[in-house]
Amino acid sequence: MDNVLLVTVPTFSVGVLRIDGVVVDLLLAGQHGFWRCGAQVVVDTVDTRRPVSDVNVRELLARGMDQHLVCMDLSEHEVGLRFEDGKLVEVLPPDSRRAYWKDQARHELQRLDLTHGQCLDAELVTRLNRPGIAGMDHVLLALVPAFHVGVLKIDGVVAGVLEPGQHGYWRCGSQVAVEMVDTRLQALEVSGQEILTRDKVNLRLSLVANWRYTDVLGAHGQMSKPVEHLYRELQFGLRAAVGTRTLDELLENKQLIDDSVTERLQAQLPGSGLEVGSLGLRDIILPGEMKTLLAQVVEAEKAAQANVIRRREETQATRSLLNTAKVMEGNPTALRLKELETLERVAERIDRISVFGGLDQVLNGMVSLKAG
Repeated sequence: MDNVLLVTVPTFSVGVLRIDGVVVDLLLAGQHGFWRCGAQVVVDTVDTRRPVSDVNVRELLARGMDQHLVCMDLSEHEVGLRFEDGKLVEVLPPDSRRAYWKDQARHELQRLDLTHGQCLDAELVTRLNRPGIAGMDHVLLALVPAFHVGVLKIDGVVAGVLEPGQHGYWRCGSQVAVEMVDTRLQALEVSGQEILTRDKVNLRLSLVANWRYTDVLGAHGQMSKPVEHLYRELQFGLRAAVGTRTLDELLENKQLIDDSVTERLQAQLPGSGLEVGSLGLRDIILPGEMKTLLAQVVEAEKAAQANVIRRREETQATRSLLNTAKVMEGNPTALRLKELETLERVAERIDRISVFGGLDQVLNGMVSLKAG
């Protein structure tokens, strides 16, 4: 059997028969046999569901077997959509050549001119937005969600702004990217900023700003990263506000920091496409030893205030007693009423009182009234 070659070509395949290295025939699926008789007989099995390799294409065309192939050639300004039995299966890049086995399926090629622009129409975007299509690395499909816009950049240059919806662009020969931008009001936090006050106290502060885009295209046209630019402006404003004031000034009126940072932003942001609606200082964290000192200061201040209040009340009580004494000194009736009041309070603390000689003797014995 050394002089016989038996070959089985499976389904969805063809056999490329080579005798002494030269392609002589194509074998369909099934059993095949050949006499070697001193010749080098080789059969290469090729999957007909895949494109024909460049080597096989050249050999088959050289042997006049182009009737078995469907060749698709594209210029440098064309992109191709390949269909099998009417179904879109592949995107072919510009300046490319592909060959497919004719007997496997009905192949069709739709040519698209890139000189008309890189933007895809809505119908084509819908057709390409399906799984299973080969060559999609030559296409950019971008879905811009609601309340967002897409910043289109071609070769790093801002080319436009995309509204919410599905968009598509050819990537052939260019770097195409879409950056999603949220147009709603957003919060930006500048946290953990350690800054020295004018009197050399190290503070740790956090600031929160509410901001939005007013001109997305203008912002991205001027700055590569607008949000980082806004962060730095907030950071610089915070450092300038804290570094020029003492700790006592900051603790007495925190609004000074907000006003100072706002004033800086009003000078820096116009024309940048960004707008800060409001901002506020969220945290001021003091060093541990400074917290202890401030607590002692507050405690001393409160103790002094309590002492002043206590002395004021004692003075008022003494003045009231003096006024009462003056009234009773010249008014026996008032003095007698005071005696009765005192007696009433004493009686509340005594379970039983024994009176001899009547109530008048008790009262007369307690206090001697001056006449007139």
